[in-house]
Amino acid sequence: MSSSEPERTSGPHTESGPHTESGPHPESELSAGPAGALPAVAPRLRALRRQASLTLEAAARAAGLSPAHLSRLETGQRQPSLPMLLALARVYGTTVSELLGETAADRDAVVRAADMEPTAAGGWTYWQAGASGRGMQALRVHVPYGSQGDIVRVHPGEEWLHVLRGWLRLRLGDTTHRLAPGDSAHFDSLTPHRIAAEDHDGVELLFVHTLLQSPTAALCLGPTPGDLS
Repeated sequence: MSSSEPERTSGPHTESGPHTESGPHPESELSAGPAGALPAVAPRLRALRRQASLTLEAAARAAGLSPAHLSRLETGQRQPSLPMLLALARVYGTTVSELLGETAADRDAVVRAADMEPTAAGGWTYWQAGASGRGMQALRVHVPYGSQGDIVRVHPGEEWLHVLRGWLRLRLGDTTHRLAPGDSAHFDSLTPHRIAAEDHDGVELLFVHTLLQSPTAALCLGPTPGDLS
């Protein structure tokens, strides 16, 4: 089933700028500027490469990067995207958590229902269902009927969602899907996508995405704080 209604692109899903619908390449999702939010990653990348006894050229080739790009990551001149971290973790035989410097003491593995505080963004309500500081973000989401149904999102990463209650209309590219309770979807977020509730009572979802360093206030769901008017 497809729809011919006009689309517009908005929301923080476009925070990385325009993207084509081709599959993401690790080097194509490079963030410009100093590392800033991830200052400890750069020396850790270099240390793990040396620990693996790999030259800059060998490690870059194995991760699908150019040596110049990997060098800039190791010196903190660029921030690594999640696909880059995943690729480098595989090359170095480690995890994204280790690349980010996380330890078991830094976070709790269990999120209690009583600790899930509801937060509103752009008409949606979400509850954190996973630990912060991870490469993936897990949420329980309530999407009201008619809220943001015309906003098309495009951004690097992957998304997985599972319908808990209500009927969901999910548009991926030019195809529209109707998902019933118990149905799931897993897709590349570079595919233009749009989510809307078909029931007047809204729809409730479990939602996981891999957009690294998503702002807590936005979580790639609603508009940015300045757009909440």
